[in-house]
Amino acid sequence: MDFGADAVRLRRVNRWLVEDIREHLGDLHEESCAAESGGTYRRPSRQDFPRRLAGDVRRPGFAMVIAETDRLTGCAFGFPVLSDGPWWLGFDGALPRSNERITESSGVFAICDTVVRPYPKDQKPAQRLRERLVTDHQATVGATLVDHADLPTLDWLRSSGWLDIGVVRRPTSATTFRALVLPLGERTTVRPEGRAHEAWRRWPG
Repeated sequence: MDFGADAVRLRRVNRWLVEDIREHLGDLHEESCAAESGGTYRRPSRQDFPRRLAGDVRRPGFAMVIAETDRLTGCAFGFPVLSDGPWWLGFDGALPRSNERITESSGVFAICDTVVRPYPKDQKPAQRLRERLVTDHQATVGATLVDHADLPTLDWLRSSGWLDIGVVRRPTSATTFRALVLPLGERTTVRPEGRAHEAWRRWPG
């Protein structure tokens, strides 16, 4: 199935619809891991993905954007964060001066994960999902944490305008993350396609 921009529809779904497609999301994650099997970096296991998603979906302001053709082809999800909130726990770095005011005004949306099929061969769908997720929430800055060993994703984000602002070391995790932000300027009036309460359409298969 072609994953070209013309063939893909982006749609925002709420936490209740996420529950309905949990198995599809697990399948998507598993396929993304298989697609990158030739590289040295390994994404978290399928068992770990739903556990992390279950925790994130309970956070205030949680949102997800999916990409679909005749099946689920990608997703990105996250939640708004405060400048002094727990998302920044273990952060060692400094925001660019131009972003200090934005974080103080709570205009930051943290992207927890982005998964596309295939991954990471073509990063354009991933970028569309990330930007749509942030603009739908009318945030002025997107933020994300990337495993420091995931060099393909880090290189692509840096080359696409994301600013690497430091490292994050969680007390409960052995993984070191790079913290990246994407300044988007003034808040927009972009609205998501569809309605959160519409019935979920099942994909064939």
